Amino acid sequence: MMSSCWQITFKTDGTINPDFEVFLENYFEVYAQNYDDEGNDEYIGYCSGNFDEQSMLLAAKGINLPPYSVEKLESSNWLKDYVIKFDPFEIADFMIYGIHETSTPKTDKIPLQIYAATAFGSDHQTTRSCLLAISELYHNGFVPQKILDVGTGSGILSLAAASLWPQAQITAVDIDDEAVLVTNSNATNNHLDSHIITAQSNGYQSPIVAQNTPYDLILANILARPLLEMAPHAASSLKKGGYAIFSGFVEDQENWIISEHQKHNFSLSKLYKLDNWRAALMQKE
Repeated sequence: MMSSCWQITFKTDGTINPDFEVFLENYFEVYAQNYDDEGNDEYIGYCSGNFDEQSMLLAAKGINLPPYSVEKLESSNWLKDYVIKFDPFEIADFMIYGIHETSTPKTDKIPLQIYAATAFGSDHQTTRSCLLAISELYHNGFVPQKILDVGTGSGILSLAAASLWPQAQITAVDIDDEAVLVTNSNATNNHLDSHIITAQSNGYQSPIVAQNTPYDLILANILARPLLEMAPHAASSLKKGGYAIFSGFVEDQENWIISEHQKHNFSLSKLYKLDNWRAALMQKE
């Protein structure tokens, strides 16, 4: 992986064939899930050496591949430069940096080291907004005892919550087994694993989610469609007076998301805006 590589970006409509994910895992050396600025799913595969498009299509025989683009990345270490690298950044109470850093960058904030190659990127507008909301809740004196992180991805929001509220019991779930593994690894690396319980779960469906209800705080940085579908589950899983941070939707979807949750006894406390992305801090009435 110490040479140039090819990046193949697949644009999906939100409906993923399980066979497609198996193909990604088997064909590419590394693949990652991301989202474009309109909130659409993209899957990115990386191949070192020469790339043969016909060979890829043959390997995917029988699978209806989404539209894709191909780009050659020139780098002496493409894994570091394109897959796991993001520049350290400070947001609210936190300083986030990647596993490629040889030492902890100097900071007066809480340092959190993140590996996110195969989970949703940690340097994203929605992640930043959620971290802002978590910090503001903390500084406003909110003290949750039970926290649920739905669609945990790299686990970054769980890590941030655990660092501010060490007394809290945090349940972190994701539909992707790889994300659960990444979250466990990041929790261990940041010495926060004793505060976080993880499990594979399609939204709120895992028994561990029901076992630990009701929650004082729910973190859900996912996408608009699952947020809408899960609104009744969020309401039934949250204590009266508890807070939820819903994120992963864009400007055109904000009224849609907010009004749906208001139908389930949520009120809007604050809307966070970074570029075209939104996060809503809502309280259960």
